[in-house]
Amino acid sequence: MDTTPESFLDLFPLETIVYLTPDSENVLEDIDPDKVYVLGGLVDESIHKQLTLRRAREQRLQTARLPIREYMVRAPNPRNYHSETLAINQVFDVLSTYYETRSWPAALKAGVSSGKGYVLPDTAEQ
Repeated sequence: MDTTPESFLDLFPLETIVYLTPDSENVLEDIDPDKVYVLGGLVDESIHKQLTLRRAREQRLQTARLPIREYMVRAPNPRNYHSETLAINQVFDVLSTYYETRSWPAALKAGVSSGKGYVLPDTAEQ
């Protein structure tokens, strides 16, 4: 891994950047090796809806979200809690597993904890 104080906006052409945010209306269907994926994260204890999407739009960047709704179902839970907002390490785990397996169900199982209120359909009743 390389680190730099430079912004990704200065390092890559804007048309190659895809900003990942749970608020995007675009579903990430596949990983394109010619694209640069930016994990839209915040260092904060609270969830600020639409904030990462607004930041991406301000920069005129493409956005996408993980296909959680497309491959997972809401699991019944006592708090009726369901969230598609993941920690950066969880998003990284999902993307890494998808890249290796080319399977969204396997990738989402690896990165989306049951505490988020979503499970794969075949495990919904367990």
